[in-house]
Amino acid sequence: MLKEFKKFAMRGNVVDLAVGVIIGGAFGKIVGSLVNDVVMPLLGLIVGGVNFADLKLPLKEATEGTEAVFLNYGQFIQSVLDFLIISFSIFLFIKAINSFKKKEEEKPKPAEPTKEEVLLTEIRDLLKDRR
Repeated sequence: MLKEFKKFAMRGNVVDLAVGVIIGGAFGKIVGSLVNDVVMPLLGLIVGGVNFADLKLPLKEATEGTEAVFLNYGQFIQSVLDFLIISFSIFLFIKAINSFKKKEEEKPKPAEPTKEEVLLTEIRDLLKDRR
């Protein structure tokens, strides 16, 4: 069983997946910072100094024994923007990788000689051998 697990874990797909998950986690932190620290403050400034993370709708007021209940739609807006920026960034990254692959595939292969050229080459070689 240990040998099977080692064989499974060392396959290329599993290692690639692990690397992808680790890089994705780090990339998510970068995009989260971009949204929270750059995009949202600018967007808040444009719409009149609103901090989206603070936007909430009170559903139930606080009483003596219970806390207030809020619908945090500002956090939802922020999460949607996170998703849109991450998905667009991944789209651009995949598009760039695919364009590199296409360039490699499109490299022209040397043209094979036509039947006439092959025949002429054979005739030339035969004439050289006669001399």
